Amino acid sequence: MRLIVDRSTRRRGIAVKDHGHPFLKTAGLAVASVCAGVVTEYLLDPDRGRARRARLRDRSAHVGRGMGEGLNGLSRDMTNRGRGMAMAARYRVTGRSADDSVLHDRVRAELGRHASHPHAVQVRVDNGTVTLVGDMLAAEEKATRHAVKRIPGVKSVDAQWTVHEEPGDVPTLQGKGRGHRSPTPS
Repeated sequence: MRLIVDRSTRRRGIAVKDHGHPFLKTAGLAVASVCAGVVTEYLLDPDRGRARRARLRDRSAHVGRGMGEGLNGLSRDMTNRGRGMAMAARYRVTGRSADDSVLHDRVRAELGRHASHPHAVQVRVDNGTVTLVGDMLAAEEKATRHAVKRIPGVKSVDAQWTVHEEPGDVPTLQGKGRGHRSPTPS
């Protein structure tokens, strides 16, 4: 602790400036020295020190390999995410135009997501115009038609399917049907 006469402020007088506690600094240094001594004695022990050093070396190598594998995984993940973002951007620019066979596959996939009986619908594609023929349940009809319209490359949808309130006697709508997500209101 020092006493300093401070003349720079409006108040004149003596200011006390504290520069830390030398006792705490000394005690901390002593504790660190004791810890270093214990570690040194533990590792350089003539009876078991060799085994302890080997175990420490093996554990360090294991941690290093684990970190390397984790960094490799992180690197692969970031590479794949970047590639995915680039492909998504490219798809938004060039994906709007697709040939009819690609559109046919996209429509079939979308039917599988929204219709419980996608096999009951036949799909025809001609220059981006999708024609849907077959049987469809009324509860799924609107969401399925909307989903097909949103497929990139589809110019128009001509839904010529027969809408049924219940499966009733329609052979293609019999059975449990495929599990699908419930239609989301749009």
